Amino acid sequence: MSKTAEIKCINKQDRDNAYERITHVGGVNNDGGRWRLTQAEAIRYLEGEWDFYVSVAGDTVYCEVAVSRFGNKYIKTKADGDLPNNLLSLPECP
Repeated sequence: MSKTAEIKCINKQDRDNAYERITHVGGVNNDGGRWRLTQAEAIRYLEGEWDFYVSVAGDTVYCEVAVSRFGNKYIKTKADGDLPNNLLSLPECP
């Protein structure tokens, strides 16, 4: 059975560029402490036994690993029909 964690924030190299790659994702532990992973670490977890999700306006959307046309892996939310991308809409991690 997979472990799950909610992603509540992201970091990008250029916050205002919608096409800039996410560098980190983060969230809050059950005990209230914060966690933060590089995108590479999050990809390894997603390809292993973890599921990450984003909650937006009461909807839960799970994340997946995708591959760019250049062969680079990245994290995105599964298609849910909402725009913009739920992951890219999250606030900046502290």
